Amino acid sequence: MTRLQQLSSMAAEVMTDYQGIDVDRLAALVDSVLSDERYHKRYREKIRSRKTDSPLPLTDCYKAPCEDGGCPIQQRIPEYLKLTAAGELTKAFDVIAFDNTAPTILGVLCSEPCRDHCTRLDIDQAIDMRAVKLAAADGAQDAFVEATAPPALLTDAKAAIIGAGPAGIAAAMFLRRNGMDVDVFEKLEGPYGIVKYIIPGFRITREQIERDYQLAVHLGVRFHFSCDPDYSVEELKKTFAHVIIATGSWGRSPSPVREGTDKTDKILDALDFLWQANNEGGATVGKRVAVIGAGDVAMDCVRTAQRTEGVDEAVIVYRRTEPHMPATQHEVNLVRAEGLTMHELLAPISYDGTTLHCEEMTLSDEGASGRRSVVGLGTFVDLPFDTVIGATGATVETGPYARNGLAQNARGLAEVDASFQSSVDDVYVIGDGRLGPSTIVHAVADAKTAVRAILAREHLLVDYDARPAKVEREQREVHARRGLLIAAINGKAEGDRCLSCDVICEVCTEVCPNRANVAITVPGFADPRQIVHLDGLCNECGNCGTFCPHAGLPYKDKITIFWTREGFDDSTNAGFLPVTAGTYLTRMPDGSVREHRAGQADLPEGMSAVLAAIEKDYAFMFGAPVGAPS
Repeated sequence: MTRLQQLSSMAAEVMTDYQGIDVDRLAALVDSVLSDERYHKRYREKIRSRKTDSPLPLTDCYKAPCEDGGCPIQQRIPEYLKLTAAGELTKAFDVIAFDNTAPTILGVLCSEPCRDHCTRLDIDQAIDMRAVKLAAADGAQDAFVEATAPPALLTDAKAAIIGAGPAGIAAAMFLRRNGMDVDVFEKLEGPYGIVKYIIPGFRITREQIERDYQLAVHLGVRFHFSCDPDYSVEELKKTFAHVIIATGSWGRSPSPVREGTDKTDKILDALDFLWQANNEGGATVGKRVAVIGAGDVAMDCVRTAQRTEGVDEAVIVYRRTEPHMPATQHEVNLVRAEGLTMHELLAPISYDGTTLHCEEMTLSDEGASGRRSVVGLGTFVDLPFDTVIGATGATVETGPYARNGLAQNARGLAEVDASFQSSVDDVYVIGDGRLGPSTIVHAVADAKTAVRAILAREHLLVDYDARPAKVEREQREVHARRGLLIAAINGKAEGDRCLSCDVICEVCTEVCPNRANVAITVPGFADPRQIVHLDGLCNECGNCGTFCPHAGLPYKDKITIFWTREGFDDSTNAGFLPVTAGTYLTRMPDGSVREHRAGQADLPEGMSAVLAAIEKDYAFMFGAPVGAPS
């Protein structure tokens, strides 16, 4: 109904001043259709599913999937969206900084796994959480840094962290914030590793990186730069009770071609190329450059190459198609906006220093990973290039693990337990060193996990998860927004598009074509509206399961009202079949069946409250009792 009101209002505004058809404007609109992003598949963000891993509870199932299941560090996303949109940047930044040790960097570079779960994806476009985060950081981080002072030390135990990248700095900040002394040892001359030395300055400025570094400095974290990379865990443990290894993915990518790998002066590794571009004045690459790969690093390479002196054309060569590119759609769009070519369905075979020999490919069936594989067509294309840059995935240098006696898995990475502790007691491995090449936000998440274990050992875990209070929202206002199409606003006002799923979900009621899922008011729950499933209206199309943010299926997992004995017997759902007035055949959550009479205290509290509410205010849901005249 809300959507229809919005559409009718828009139509009324146009119709009231109708003065005839503007043929020129109509022709211009037709001409613009093919170039308008909104009419291309890529406008719909490339996700497989919005679902998360949480089981669907019988009651109180509302959740903000962006935060719970989408964000690796579980930032209170709806909170900072609302606060930022309201102009309360200081409060918004307080919420962000509680979980996020690199708020500016992640405000610029975050891979935004939260967007994959945003409910707005099924309405228009996901909220630009990253831009909102940056708006809060721009408005409040400097004052936050100046007000930060080193907290008191609460233990004599000290921690050593190897690596001052996002994972290492996050671990240092979480430890120091909670009362432990920390030293960080870094082989480079400054902090933030690949973020500072590899990612191009046109994506993130050095001033933005420095702003996040100062958060750690003001907390009292000690940094030691230009350290010997051949660290010794044994030596460190003589001084430090805990050691965290947080080194990044600095190893070379595999060669981008199977043949012609002897042309080492013409085949560059992505990290080598970006290091030279960012720290050594650039590389000499000729006039035509091919970048093999399609991740974010590949996008950085092709944009950097096009900016390199002497380059006429830099292109992407990729064996799949754009929807299957591992790069975020935002980065792909930037490459497109700069007019750079992306050659799809080409698999490089050889390179002789001047010609890249490729096989044409076609997409095959979807594999177990969810990505479609490719099959060679047996036809070939030769493309002239002066330089080929391999950006097919960096690697982790695993030699230090073996040298320090850490057990390694089949990939050469350190074997760790659930808290990321290695085979050596009190030595933890986090970030890329544990995961392989990954994202900044996952590195911060790793740090939170390892630090939680260390703080528990030192009996310092008291307030580690004590978050700021939630922002209260008016349910009526939230409901009114849920039916509206709202174009992306960007900046701090973007938060006004948030559907506040941490207050109201009810997606299953909105997407059911038969209205078999109903939200009813039930007192006494965290969520005042509970979902009830009406078996008699359901044809088990599965639509609600597709859109539910939980792993479960609402038509299977919610309290169900049955209208017939046949429907009850054919189902495994927990719920009620009215037999006579006040008497119900009841299936319990454990699958057992019993007869329940009004007034009996033989139901779980949640089921009892839902049944009482239906009897009081929604008795029409029961239909006619079994055996009653119709």
